[in-house]
Amino acid sequence: MNVKLILPALAEAKGPYWRSIKYSLFPPLGLASLAAHLGPDDQVSLVDEHVEPVLTDDRPDVVGIETYITSARRAYQLADHYRARGSWVCLGGLHPTSLPQEAAAHADTVFVGPGEDTWPAFLADYRAGRPGKLYRSTTRDLTAQPPPRRDLIKSELYLVPNSLVVTRGCPHRCEFCYKESFFAGGKSFYTRRVDQALAEIASLPGRHLFFLDDHLFGDAGFCSALFDGMRGMGRLWQAAGTVSSVLRGELIAKAAACGLRSLFVGFETLSSAALAGMGKHHNFVDDYGQAIRRLHELGVMINASFVFGADQDDEWVFQHTVEWAIAQGIETATFHILTPYPGTVLHQRLAAEGRILHRNWDWYDTRHAVFQPAGMTPQRLEEGYWQAYEDFYRWGSIFRSAAAKPTLREMLRHVAYTGAWKKLEPFWNLLIRCRRVWRMRPAMERVLAGRTSAARRQIGGLIKPKDVV
Repeated sequence: MNVKLILPALAEAKGPYWRSIKYSLFPPLGLASLAAHLGPDDQVSLVDEHVEPVLTDDRPDVVGIETYITSARRAYQLADHYRARGSWVCLGGLHPTSLPQEAAAHADTVFVGPGEDTWPAFLADYRAGRPGKLYRSTTRDLTAQPPPRRDLIKSELYLVPNSLVVTRGCPHRCEFCYKESFFAGGKSFYTRRVDQALAEIASLPGRHLFFLDDHLFGDAGFCSALFDGMRGMGRLWQAAGTVSSVLRGELIAKAAACGLRSLFVGFETLSSAALAGMGKHHNFVDDYGQAIRRLHELGVMINASFVFGADQDDEWVFQHTVEWAIAQGIETATFHILTPYPGTVLHQRLAAEGRILHRNWDWYDTRHAVFQPAGMTPQRLEEGYWQAYEDFYRWGSIFRSAAAKPTLREMLRHVAYTGAWKKLEPFWNLLIRCRRVWRMRPAMERVLAGRTSAARRQIGGLIKPKDVV
């Protein structure tokens, strides 16, 4: 059997010829995991359109396309093309899960929910000559998932090829999150076995890792055992967590001791009322400053996420959020316009209120206002979003934020990390197009590795040292 797995390019705000570094950070690990279920006699190729063109003059037996909302238009184009050529086309991912009937107009088979149970079932049915039209995930078990086919990944095209997933989903329920629809019909948070996760980590070359888990710290027992096993590996790694996980016991200190250097944290808003409206009940604004200080004391940089457009937001939310983030010494920030993805509680509520403006999926990218905000016009929401990025990443703001750090070394680390991430976008675009982004990995590792002696003392005072990196 000849199988082609495709990740279509997401719609890019700056045009089709622009390649942001965020789209060249990680390889398509989900597709590599699906490929692991194929047999030794099967031919399989994996194509990520963010870093290489999709050549469409072939005719594979099966074409599998992972589809996000802002890649739906491109995914459907590819699906229609390959169906016309006689291939059996499969569509799966977040968007087909939310709108399976829409996807079915362009596919022979649609997958709803995670693929670790449905994809093997489809392969068995296809080989038997009776492939189904719809496969809906119900069995959730990562322990039976074979390691991803990393031999199919062109690692030289990515800044962070050593990405991995050791948990699925998230234990929380936020109004704007896809999770409830994607994991409907089964467990919405589950983990691999610790020994499996450690074996995969040990198999990866180099020093740097990036956990793509929605919430790595979602199971305290699992990640505590994972961090114990990672001690002494000499790894530098990044991940995502919550404010509560940072403040819960000494778990974050264990993470820092085994190499955590940067954490994505969904602060989302500085308004307690807005947090309640989003269903983000595990966040408390009063804890934000304490969580930031704790991470910085441990030498962990912060990528803070903020969302604009809640019903409680007015025109001052942009300036207030940016000034607060700068004053806190946050290294990087990602801003988003609240987006009502189909299948979410947020979409259901706004649709019932008649506030959805259109269904142009290209604009559901958290950079456009696709609904009517309560406290401002859609145009003002978009203007404020872009202004927040401009204001936070001005050189003056970067230096002012760095000045919040207690030592010169930490200030320089801040400037290097923040400046490289956003101020060098044209440089990243050039590297991606020249296929030389991999050359920046050593520089990235040097910045991540830099940690003060104060941070080492902080960790040493909390846990017994074993090879603290």
